[in-house]
Amino acid sequence: MRIVRQPQFKSSPWKNGGGVTHEAVRWPAQGDAFRWRVSVAHIDASGPFSDFAGYARTMVLLRGAGVLLKLSDGTRRILRGTGDLAQFDGALGVECELLDGPCVDLNLMTSTTMRAVRARVERLSEPRCHAVRTDEWMVVFPVDAAIEVRPDGEDATVLEPWDLAVLGGAGASSARIACCEDGRAGAVFVATLS
Repeated sequence: MRIVRQPQFKSSPWKNGGGVTHEAVRWPAQGDAFRWRVSVAHIDASGPFSDFAGYARTMVLLRGAGVLLKLSDGTRRILRGTGDLAQFDGALGVECELLDGPCVDLNLMTSTTMRAVRARVERLSEPRCHAVRTDEWMVVFPVDAAIEVRPDGEDATVLEPWDLAVLGGAGASSARIACCEDGRAGAVFVATLS
């Protein structure tokens, strides 16, 4: 299991210069092209998103009153609450309208050549076990509460909100994920990539 703490994220400007993203992890780690990437973006003003043709985008609202996404295919996505998720083609033009001030969001970018991507936000009211196949990665990102991740055969690790864990990539395994606070149903972003 690889752990990336929020202070370790690497900051860089958006491709179109309209904001700043904080990259947590990408695979492969070197070069401009990647198969998948996880980052946290600060959206300080309404405006267009960068073009990511060749990638599918998954976006989760982490902080703020929300955003309205106007896509060039005529559809709209609204994220109002922490943990709200939207998925769309990175080749689409996106005009982002802030609903009431700056926002922060989690972004998962995956190459359209990938076989399968399953991304969701789960509410952890009780521990859950997730299996990871030999040809998969699993990304775990706590949204609003600390969680404990315990892979098979390893000690448990606590992830604070906005830390990241990556499991898999070599060898099948499974992991138990649980909220650290009794009685609290924390939100966690989980994505399985193959």
